[in-house]
Amino acid sequence: MASYWLEDRREQLPRTALAGPPEVEIVGGGVTGCSCALALAEAGTRVRLHEAREIAGGASGRNGGFALRGGALAYDAARRQLGHDFARSYWQLTEQAQGRLGSLAGDAFRALGSLRLAVDEAERSELRSEFEALVEDGFTAEWLDAQELAPPLRGRFAAGLVHPPDGAIQPARWVRSLARRAAEAGAELRESSRVGSLDELEAERVVVATDGLGHGLVPELDARVRATRGQVLVTESLPKLVFERPHYARNGLDYWHQTRDRRLVIGGSRDAGGDDEWTDDESVTDVVQSRIEALARELLGRTPRVTHRWAGIWGTTEDLLPLVGQVPGNPRVWLAAGYSGHGNVLGFASGELVARAIKGDRDPVLDLLDPARAVVAAT
Repeated sequence: MASYWLEDRREQLPRTALAGPPEVEIVGGGVTGCSCALALAEAGTRVRLHEAREIAGGASGRNGGFALRGGALAYDAARRQLGHDFARSYWQLTEQAQGRLGSLAGDAFRALGSLRLAVDEAERSELRSEFEALVEDGFTAEWLDAQELAPPLRGRFAAGLVHPPDGAIQPARWVRSLARRAAEAGAELRESSRVGSLDELEAERVVVATDGLGHGLVPELDARVRATRGQVLVTESLPKLVFERPHYARNGLDYWHQTRDRRLVIGGSRDAGGDDEWTDDESVTDVVQSRIEALARELLGRTPRVTHRWAGIWGTTEDLLPLVGQVPGNPRVWLAAGYSGHGNVLGFASGELVARAIKGDRDPVLDLLDPARAVVAAT
């Protein structure tokens, strides 16, 4: 079955002819590529974007529809790994990106907050540590003890952590709106334009924005961005809107929410598939889909009718931070990839970071995300 998000009505994108050869070419028409194209075009740069399928046809149209601050690291873990200053800057970057996303996305984004749930006492302790770190550093967060959780969560989960800035997003609609804005600003968008090698491109600067796909374009970093499959299903419209805000548990291995028309979007359970989920194959599998269906039954108390199933591929890095910046030893090529399952906001922010840096405005947070760290780790 196709992605529910990609079935959204799709308007024809404006067709732009560049007034001269491109100064920057972007490979990848997802959230990162479209964000970067928009920022560059608005700055007066001649930019051409290549997408092998359709805009948002990759992970940007095949995810669970969460728009979360931060990244794959919990905030307290980020403070330990990165230090207070870098962790705070990283979270602030994503919160600022959420704010811009909200102003650009229109009805594709709903600022509902998100609810991270603990399935046992061990995860409850982890959530509590993150909550305390967030509050200590001035970020908004809310704590819910087990008895404060609403049915049907009460009795199933040990605690909850609310992230108020988060929300739900129709990711394909969001990325298509970015693409439209980029085209209207003067970017040339080429769909069904697969790039097999960067030698095919003519621009002086190239941005590889393919997240977990596109292996072979930057061979020296291929092993540092591991293709990861995420599977999702969508149900029929349900009688009640119970899970409007994004919910996630087991450290993100399970996640779900409901759309405006009360459909349940639910995914995860990668652990059921084991090593088979480290792949760029977009097929769904019985073992993972069955586990997702079992969670849906547990949450709803009945077996819903499934209308859509799909898989999307994202890139996971060893340290769970994206690789964003110039490719070491190749000043022509910029990379933005490896969001470890948090691309809807991080990808948007990373596209803007790269565009600004190409124009000479380099944000210090790029020191944290520099792809050079992955090359050093590999030697």
